[in-house]
Amino acid sequence: MHRQQQLRKISILSGLLFWFAPLTLTAQVVQDPPFGRPDAVVDLAARDSVQLVKGQWRYHNVKIVDADSRAVGPDLKPSGVRIKTYDYAPHAGAADFDDSQWEAIDATTLDQRRSTAKVCFNWYRINVTIPEKVGNFETAGSTVAFEIVIDDYAEVWVNGKMPRVLGQPGGPVIKGFNAPNRVIITRNAQPGQRIQLAVFGINGPISYSPQNFIWIKSATLDFYKAPKVAISETPATIIRKDPALDEIVPAGAKIEKLAGGFLFTEGPIWVPRMEDTDGYLLFSDPNNNLIYRWTQDGQLSIFLTKSGYRGMDIGEYGQPGSNGLTLDKQGRLTINQHGNRRVVRMEKNGQLTILADRYEGRRLNSPNDLVYKSDGALYFTDPPFGLPKFFDDPRKELPYSGVFRVSPDGKQVQLLTTDLKGPNGLAFSPDEKYFYVDDWDTEKKIIMRYEVNSDGTLSNGKVFFDMTSAEGEDALDGMKIDQKGNLYVSGPGGLWIISAEGKHLGTIVGPEHPHNFAWGDDDGKTLYLCAKTGLYRIRLKIPGIRP
Repeated sequence: MHRQQQLRKISILSGLLFWFAPLTLTAQVVQDPPFGRPDAVVDLAARDSVQLVKGQWRYHNVKIVDADSRAVGPDLKPSGVRIKTYDYAPHAGAADFDDSQWEAIDATTLDQRRSTAKVCFNWYRINVTIPEKVGNFETAGSTVAFEIVIDDYAEVWVNGKMPRVLGQPGGPVIKGFNAPNRVIITRNAQPGQRIQLAVFGINGPISYSPQNFIWIKSATLDFYKAPKVAISETPATIIRKDPALDEIVPAGAKIEKLAGGFLFTEGPIWVPRMEDTDGYLLFSDPNNNLIYRWTQDGQLSIFLTKSGYRGMDIGEYGQPGSNGLTLDKQGRLTINQHGNRRVVRMEKNGQLTILADRYEGRRLNSPNDLVYKSDGALYFTDPPFGLPKFFDDPRKELPYSGVFRVSPDGKQVQLLTTDLKGPNGLAFSPDEKYFYVDDWDTEKKIIMRYEVNSDGTLSNGKVFFDMTSAEGEDALDGMKIDQKGNLYVSGPGGLWIISAEGKHLGTIVGPEHPHNFAWGDDDGKTLYLCAKTGLYRIRLKIPGIRP
């Protein structure tokens, strides 16, 4: 969090900045990735190109059919009483679906009007084989995107999968009216690689009961040597305090800027790769009351609006939205909501479960950062920085800023310590014997270390590291830890790296001051940095501790 003076400035300027922020957002929100001109293109509406990839378009109309279902049950799923509903046939997204009896259509007839007008749907399917060359372009190792424009909407299945993720704009799901859907079908193409594409065509706008039909305006395979992801990259400025830093930060380390134009970025968390989707990053813009999603392809989208507050007095708040984000053992997103003054968990069905909003009958201040212990207990900090007037806000009900624990069964909220004025970032040591929490207090810039008792409570709190005398106006904000126990702390002047023994190894200084971080990518060695108006990343040598 910003210190009090900075937060007051944010509160005053946030309304004004809101109008300018959209002007500075990059083109990442306009086009599906990859970005820029491809190095080679295969036109799937041309016979010679379809022959090059050994393809054959097949087509089938879709019928709406009666189906049995169940009404919504107590679990908000279709588990209630039996009811009648509608489905469609055939379900042809599966990679092994047998379309051999479907109509084979010539590539040059993709623009032929098909289906039945009004509310209608259809399927287009094609298998493509990566050729050794496209023109003079050698395909091995390249990234390939499938782009299709259907009049009016499209949904795209690749090898039998269509990921469904909140905030997904386009790609496999509907992009928009006559808009191009772009899906990366491989990031490491190999000659002879076979890929199955199934496209569900939709007439629309559906509520308009349209008189037109469904047809393909264009369909291509776009090949890229090295797709653009970062907006820019700069050499990292490293203040080296100890030779041990070389075991953490590689020589020539670079900081990549991935997105920009935000009011303030905070609370990132990496969502790991799943069966049908790659890993991606979620992060908060508490000033703008949003959670964003950034994918490895460079696509930026809004994951959740009104992420922290919907109150009528929202105009009084500098940071009404969500702040810290993390995942529990089941992969469920857990959110600290500033304006709502609570910690919530997003269930798989989208419902929010309140984990903590009061202690001894009094409302929390504004939960800031959070971390799960391996036993499922949740720990969070609760300074008043999300309240309009911070420590002096009349809404404030607790006389202190606490560190709290929610029991693994979610039934008990415990106050663990009130040692700090502005408890902020927090982390467990790799063996969970110690618990660290830092302080956003310009007069006392310290990291506390506690012993973790068998019941999850804390004891023997001691000052682990003191940087009060360090130059720079910022106090301490986000904190993470790597698998060897090194701490990464947002402190005065940059990202401080402190050994498990409490030795300052060095500081990384970036284009903007980083306020919070998350370990990401499949190997956990990339540190994603939320730094004021921008999102950045840096590759390091040691993987981090992740949920």
